Amino acid sequence: MPDDRGVPRRVVIMGASGRDFHNFNVVFRHDVEVKVVAFTAAQIPGIAGRRYPASLAGPLYPDGIPIEEENDLEAIGQREQADEVIFAYSDVRHETVMHAASRALAMGADFRILGTDATMLTASVPVIAISAMRTGCGKSQTARWLSRRLRTHGLRVAVVRHPMPYGDLDRQRSQRFA
Repeated sequence: MPDDRGVPRRVVIMGASGRDFHNFNVVFRHDVEVKVVAFTAAQIPGIAGRRYPASLAGPLYPDGIPIEEENDLEAIGQREQADEVIFAYSDVRHETVMHAASRALAMGADFRILGTDATMLTASVPVIAISAMRTGCGKSQTARWLSRRLRTHGLRVAVVRHPMPYGDLDRQRSQRFA
């Protein structure tokens, strides 16, 4: 919600270049009452210093959105006058979450984790979710195995995944694997 002057809330999204991008796309991309000023990066080497491309960020972000080092959260928050920090990891310990909350609160920003009602994609067909406690548990392999198994039963299968920063996000905005 904008402040008393009608200025959009300034938001930093903390994440691992996955769920943070998804949360942005489904919650903030078209929200004129919010201005996402930065993503932070911590787990994937080489992502900091890049930008979430304008082509994916949408018309409210003609220059895209910077991806910055998570270690610099307080400096980002001060420079960007952040009102809120959105925590968008899915595979960290409770104490990591609370430490991030403390950092956000210490810089004067609100801290929030978006729930499933806000971030879940809607579907008109049955959905099977593959999830795990942390990165590297075998979600991709499990999804491939299950897809093959379902196809042997004559079902049509699609796998949906959030954008991943391992290449050129703009070029990989939509990929089909067969």
